[in-house]
Amino acid sequence: MEGLGSRPSGSLWAQALRRLLRKKVAVACLAVIGIMYLAGTFTIIRSPTPYGYNDQDIRAESVKQGPSLAHPFGTDRLGRDLLTRVIYGLRTTVIITVAAMLTGSLILGIGLGLVSGYFGRWLDSVIMRVGEVFLAFPGLLLVILIAATVKPRVKEWVEGWSGGLENLTGIDLIQLGIVDYVVLFAALSAFSWVGMARLVRGQVLYVKQNQYVEAAVAMGASHWRILTSHVLPNIISPVIVVVSMGMGATAGSEIILSWLGIGIQPPTPSLGVMIFQNGNISVLRSDPHLILFPVFTVTVLIFAFNLLGDALNDALNPRAR
Repeated sequence: MEGLGSRPSGSLWAQALRRLLRKKVAVACLAVIGIMYLAGTFTIIRSPTPYGYNDQDIRAESVKQGPSLAHPFGTDRLGRDLLTRVIYGLRTTVIITVAAMLTGSLILGIGLGLVSGYFGRWLDSVIMRVGEVFLAFPGLLLVILIAATVKPRVKEWVEGWSGGLENLTGIDLIQLGIVDYVVLFAALSAFSWVGMARLVRGQVLYVKQNQYVEAAVAMGASHWRILTSHVLPNIISPVIVVVSMGMGATAGSEIILSWLGIGIQPPTPSLGVMIFQNGNISVLRSDPHLILFPVFTVTVLIFAFNLLGDALNDALNPRAR
């Protein structure tokens, strides 16, 4: 029998999901992000359009065409389909953001934050002091420095041993841009863990004072069980919000690095490279589609992540509503 004091049905996560799905903005953002990421991921299997990202047609009538039925986003200076290149540019964004978030924020950030907050003492001091050293430097500038100095050495090393792999499988790691991917997400991961670790540490310091954690300790539960069964599930809400907003920031960082010329290198498509190559007033006047479509794609993606982060905060934290 239900009364005025009856509790809502379903788990707390189910209630949060229902609150999230009631927000039209959140659903729209999820749809936009899902479509963009699925399109970028699909390119790993095959091209989603009849064209390859580097198929060139340098005939005068094919170069710098405006949007049409055959080429919805038009063509670039080499007659390549711009829609295809934008989608492959999204593949670059998908790879970098997912890899950087998994290694930096999730594995390093959550892991070090849990250890720091739960065990404390000298472990807490060491982890937090190292994090403060990282925060003492401008993050993006240090990422630029690392990417610019490490990439040539990694590329030389890969060129030295990948010849046999190319002869055996026909896979050219340099041509595919794999070296660029690895160096870029590693540089971003090296600095993305600090903010997450500090957030998780603060949440753990609060949660571990609760009675259910003290009861688990009194019953002889292992540290691993306490962390995974009692602490982590109760701090995951702010982590999800920060990850959502951080995905947009990481995507923006990748695009900025490529725009500066030290990120993903041609012929591998990147939205940042497209913006860099066409970022002048003469292009905007004569062939605006060359710059507007990549910029619009970047803007929509980052804006959707930020709005989704706000909606997740409202859904997972009722006090914020």
